[in-house]
Amino acid sequence: MVDPVYKPGISPDRDFEILAHLSSPPTVVGNGMYVVDPIGSRRGPFADADSSHAVVVSPFHREAAFCGTCHDVSNSAFEKGEDGKFRPNAFDAAATDFAPSKLLGVERTYSEWLASDYNTPTGVFAPQFGGNRGHVGSCQDCHMRAITGKGCNLPTAPLREDLPLHDMTGGSTWLPGVLAARHPDDLNAAAVAAGVERARYMLQNAAELSYVIRQDKLRVRVTNNTGHKLPTGYPEGRRAWLNVKFFDREGQLVSESGVYDANTGVLTYDEQVKIYEVKPGLDSLTAPLAGEPEGPSFHFVLNNKVFKDNRIPPRGFTNAAFAEFGGAPVAYSYADGQYWDETDYSIPAGAATATVTLYYQSTSKEFIDFLRDKNTTNDLGQQLHDLWANNGKCPPEVMASAGVPVADLTGGGVDMADFAVLASYWLVDCGTQSCDGANLDDRDNVINMSDLAVFLENWLWGK
Repeated sequence: MVDPVYKPGISPDRDFEILAHLSSPPTVVGNGMYVVDPIGSRRGPFADADSSHAVVVSPFHREAAFCGTCHDVSNSAFEKGEDGKFRPNAFDAAATDFAPSKLLGVERTYSEWLASDYNTPTGVFAPQFGGNRGHVGSCQDCHMRAITGKGCNLPTAPLREDLPLHDMTGGSTWLPGVLAARHPDDLNAAAVAAGVERARYMLQNAAELSYVIRQDKLRVRVTNNTGHKLPTGYPEGRRAWLNVKFFDREGQLVSESGVYDANTGVLTYDEQVKIYEVKPGLDSLTAPLAGEPEGPSFHFVLNNKVFKDNRIPPRGFTNAAFAEFGGAPVAYSYADGQYWDETDYSIPAGAATATVTLYYQSTSKEFIDFLRDKNTTNDLGQQLHDLWANNGKCPPEVMASAGVPVADLTGGGVDMADFAVLASYWLVDCGTQSCDGANLDDRDNVINMSDLAVFLENWLWGK
């Protein structure tokens, strides 16, 4: 692949000629628009590569834009009008502008990264993703983490500390196993299983859970640790949700929100349930033209409106930047700089403990049912449904979980024994130093209550 944007002094010299001979070079990053070296020159980012074939040094292969080629996707059948609505183009007519701000967004993973704190010179400190790197910035830093090794088996090949592991790890833990079972002679089952575990690790590090008690409410916070929305990518059938269970002193279930039935694949939409997802669909203009009902839909190519998008934005989020590429929250709101979400759950009478679990699922029952029911030309929809039904129905993955102690629910807030330990630590060890936002002037050994409130708030969220 050739960088479609020629950069003097950085791009390989031959790329200028390659791009100059194109009648319609890509004008934006995305939609699978890419350029290939016509003579098939092997390209890579290392200038000191030792190889038995010619190598063209390409910094492009380490840029996030390389990944954006396929991870910013628009439905080019619809263009935004002056009123902000997306209208269908004339038949057999190309879009007049392929910019993300002009076309209906399907996936905006690259644009989400582009408008985040990860797209900065230092990136974000996230050693859980980077392998040998402490800070991560580009897509490759996380999804092709740096390891120690050699790029080939030549004896003279240099040993590198920043060798990208070519596993392209994402969040898919279900489909690889289905493919391995269906094609046992074509896939290495052990390698597939190892890839699934890497994906599971990435999911388990993509978010954090914390909580506080507010009188009769349990407030749960989900923090996004990724460089894009949580979840991101292909919108249909992909979701994350919170499951909250309250138990009495005997351990009996009192109430539950976000119930998932593994036998049927049904997620219950109760009054308090929080599901992070995007719901595209057809508006009042397109629905009559397509003969479909107005509202959310899995009709990929017919959808021309987003009815809901409450997915959690990444660090560095601003409403203006995300609105520019069509990625602003819909039917939900996040403040500028917010990369977390909070949900309040009513604590039922008799509850003594609670458990909170964040789940992720890449393929929902509703999506699979749609593909089966709408396919009237052959039985492939039924075949897919059978694969889903006979292989665990794409069981959800646990991203994070937390337990709420008895004292927090029955004591009306903070356990006093824990509070005494906290206050003792604060008085003795903090002195006049800053402790998580709190300051203490211990010259007269008097606690500043506003500072204590700040410290206590941080302590509770840290649980």
